[in-house]
Amino acid sequence: MTTTDEQELRARAVKRWKKQRDFRIHVLMYVVINLALVVIWAVTGAKFFWPVFVIVPWGIGVVGAAWDAFSRELPTETEIRRTMDQLRTRS
Repeated sequence: MTTTDEQELRARAVKRWKKQRDFRIHVLMYVVINLALVVIWAVTGAKFFWPVFVIVPWGIGVVGAAWDAFSRELPTETEIRRTMDQLRTRS
């Protein structure tokens, strides 16, 4: 591997690490705030479980953040070039 490849790999690793760290913070805030909302709901004695209007949409956002933080990264330059070459030969 060349120095440029090492630098690119390091940059990608740092970016991935930051996304995963940010995701953990996001989950912590999701749990703490929604737990507080459930406690407020329970203390007020409301019959309808209104925290669901925050929990569900925000939960969808958490799933999206997890997908972004832990899914496969974008294709590498080599993969993009390989696909472009395949498309050229088909044309």
